Amino acid sequence: MIKPDCEVITELEAILTKQGYSPVVVRNYCAYARGFVDHLAHRNISVANVTEAQVEQYLREAAALFRRRHGRFPGQRWHQIPSAGIHALLRLVQGRWPPAPDAACAADALKFAICDEYETWLHEERGLARPSIDALLWEARHFLTWQVERRGPECLIDLRISDIDRYMDLRAVKLTRSSLKSVAERLRSFLRHLNRAGHTAADLSPHIIAPLLYAYEGVPSILERGQIAAVLGPSPQRYRMRHRISDPVISCIRMSAGQALAAGSVSGSTFRTRLAWSRSWPAGPT
Repeated sequence: MIKPDCEVITELEAILTKQGYSPVVVRNYCAYARGFVDHLAHRNISVANVTEAQVEQYLREAAALFRRRHGRFPGQRWHQIPSAGIHALLRLVQGRWPPAPDAACAADALKFAICDEYETWLHEERGLARPSIDALLWEARHFLTWQVERRGPECLIDLRISDIDRYMDLRAVKLTRSSLKSVAERLRSFLRHLNRAGHTAADLSPHIIAPLLYAYEGVPSILERGQIAAVLGPSPQRYRMRHRISDPVISCIRMSAGQALAAGSVSGSTFRTRLAWSRSWPAGPT
């Protein structure tokens, strides 16, 4: 590893630590980045000139090496940590990663230019973390691609609410309310930027209505159909348990009502109402 590359790894470690990554993640990212730099050094390739194909080839070779050492293929998500460390290194050296694709037409040039300025705004003015920027950019690219394919490169200046409604209907298919709320928030952010940068005539972000979320809304999604049926269906054991606990519960109610009557905090009619209610409860087993 040549000296400038050593300094890059040190700088990467400092940046990741400053961004709040845990020491374990920083150590793993830097270890994989250092291995990638060594791989490039043996082939006389500069980090500044790395291409996506070279990264993919390196990951394939790393997976093959893993198999030779351990006698098995790595897990399905094994590549995520090496990729994250290498991508962080390449963003530091090259300024962005993955590199911007070449524009094949005027529509592509428009989409790339808008997304580039949107990314700069998210990073420099809003100060968002990289994962948040990536999610917002994905939604922006998806929306631009959909809109440009429908109405051409000059479609943004007269963007209408009906266009936003059609896009949200498209994205709502097979999405939960929580996921659809995230889509709405990302699209609002992008529409605000489009208006701020002069690409649209009006700010349409207030017209996007996100679905309401409820407390513990994610709980039912982890329950299986059989578990729900077991809870809602009749259960003799639960019926017997209800009767078993009824006697001490009702006795406690009667005792509390009697004490309140003696203390004068409740009237006799209130006490008789509570007593009649308690007597109507099913009696426990004898």
